[in-house]
Amino acid sequence: MAGIKRQLMLWGTGKPGADHSATGAATVVLENAAHLSALLGSDLVGPNSTVFVPGLLEDGGTPEGPFLAGYEGSLSEPGAECSLGSDFYLQIQNYGISAYMSVVGPTLIRVADDMDLDAYVTDADEARRTGVFPDFLTNPVIQLADLPALGAGPAGDGPRRRLHAGQDGTLSTAPGGAPLGVLGEDTLDELEARWLPGAATAAAAPVAERPWLGRYLAAVGAVRDLRARGAADVRVSGFGGRLGAAARAADAEGPVVDGTDATLPLLLWSGENAYVHDPASGRTFGLDPVAAGLAEALLVSGSTAAAAAHADRDGLERVAAYFADAGITLGTAEDRSGERSGDRSGELVTAGS
Repeated sequence: MAGIKRQLMLWGTGKPGADHSATGAATVVLENAAHLSALLGSDLVGPNSTVFVPGLLEDGGTPEGPFLAGYEGSLSEPGAECSLGSDFYLQIQNYGISAYMSVVGPTLIRVADDMDLDAYVTDADEARRTGVFPDFLTNPVIQLADLPALGAGPAGDGPRRRLHAGQDGTLSTAPGGAPLGVLGEDTLDELEARWLPGAATAAAAPVAERPWLGRYLAAVGAVRDLRARGAADVRVSGFGGRLGAAARAADAEGPVVDGTDATLPLLLWSGENAYVHDPASGRTFGLDPVAAGLAEALLVSGSTAAAAAHADRDGLERVAAYFADAGITLGTAEDRSGERSGDRSGELVTAGS
């Protein structure tokens, strides 16, 4: 069941890095069970695909075909509920009302109309200015649907990752997405060819006008992750301020490196505790206060050479080297010339996962 729930949430969020099947789409959601035969007779699914079918009484599949998972309810209609078996219930909710609703369990929030979009960008603007993120959006049981359309960009999305077949068989990557074809009439290659030209320009104007929204979504995910671990009042560097003096000095001089890049690690803090979160891998490292200030300076400046104008170069090199050893780059142009040998983990990192 855990794997099926993961597939469903990857489909719902369109999160970069979602599974990519060699043959067929990774995940397909049917709104109408009568379309199952047409789907199975097409090249839209393969042996590694997962298909969610409304009303299917028993999950299963064969080595030659996709895995079929039954669900009840709706995965597209805001205000509805979807259930997988008897132990997993997913609420579908509009963004605009979510701040006023009680969270009762796993929830997928959709930006379904212009009012929702206005509320979403208003919250993002506020978080960027003040550092205060919407409490409901960073709740560990909540996920935001269709991230590519909200600023995350098309990487990791597309018909080979996820498909939605509406009641009439219209195919798109998500409910409310641009129609790409019709079930039973179009091949996966044809859907991909129609999706690609508009993928990079599909965002609504308020989203396109804010190139930093991908970074905002990465920050939301990082705060949500720390809240799941029990952290409270989490702050994110670059949203409403900086943790250390070196980063503040570098920020004042500008331009900053960590302003729009959604793939760059984030520096967060909660009380006396500080962390670096890597969006690409989902790993989080706890840092001591000195190392946190140095890591933040590297993220803002982009290299040890640039950060050395505001912080101790030897310390910067040690922090950069530690993260390089972990496969993570704190910036876009790291200068590795000063890397040291030996075990540095005890000096820099207090916890990691």
